[in-house]
Amino acid sequence: MVATVFDAKAQSDAQFSQYYQVKNYYNPAAIGTSDLLNIRGGMRMQWVGIDNAPKTFAMTAEMPFKLFNKRFGVGMLMQQESLGLYKNMNIGVQAGYKLKLFKGELTVGLQLGFINETFKGTEVILPDGDNYHQNNDEAIPMNDLNGNAFDVGVGAFYTRGMWWGGLSMTHLTQPTISLKSETGDNTMEKSYEFQVGRTLYFMSGCNIPIKNTLFELMPSVFVKSDFTFTTGEATARLRYNKFLTAGIGYRYNDAVTISLGAEFKGFFLGYAYDYATSEIAKASSGSHEIFAGYSLKLDLSEKNKNKHKSIRIL
Repeated sequence: MVATVFDAKAQSDAQFSQYYQVKNYYNPAAIGTSDLLNIRGGMRMQWVGIDNAPKTFAMTAEMPFKLFNKRFGVGMLMQQESLGLYKNMNIGVQAGYKLKLFKGELTVGLQLGFINETFKGTEVILPDGDNYHQNNDEAIPMNDLNGNAFDVGVGAFYTRGMWWGGLSMTHLTQPTISLKSETGDNTMEKSYEFQVGRTLYFMSGCNIPIKNTLFELMPSVFVKSDFTFTTGEATARLRYNKFLTAGIGYRYNDAVTISLGAEFKGFFLGYAYDYATSEIAKASSGSHEIFAGYSLKLDLSEKNKNKHKSIRIL
């Protein structure tokens, strides 16, 4: 048996314009910050009009709980993304410890999970007369590949009054995913390795009531860096009567975003549209993103710990 190993880089974190709705997707400490069980699920269609552009499905949940008179948070996330012949899946569980700090609350969180990567090598098509690749090029997988790796994330998240902010790092251990494929005659085994790099995230925002009105302004910022490339975005949203929300944002050198949202009796529905400001706008009509969710109020007191009721999202 002959073994061959090839290295490549992989990126498994999705990009969501409504990052403020799925904070614990990026920060495992952004959990249990209210007395609500929050569930969010949705999808993003990136660069519509371009063949094999990224499509992402994601779901998050988070809630607080008490143990020995101490406050904790728990959460989970599940994400699957397809990009051409590649697919990745990320599943994680989260736990955070809370403590009072400077009249606010600090949560320190940990995420444990795994990443799965697949590549449909059997669907690789090399154009006739290609001067850059050969059909027998061993660097191009011609069989379906699959592999998993253990993953770790950490974060800190702080809330005080109407303000929130957090710093986190995903893929802390830079997991290496070994993708293997065996030929039909079992005479050769090829191994391809994908390393998922660390990504640093910072996000912050606040809710500012507009005096003597039913409106509130909700600005936020989001910055991410893989220590080679850094980008950021800023968003301004206006909410009416804790019911209807409209916003606009800008992602540096990438896109202008608009968003709409509605909340009613614990239910949430949000939509975002990205219009590219880069050259990719010549090939794509934009990106679409939709999230839906539900929030359930939890009574963490000992007297009524099993009684719940639905309320509007705070």
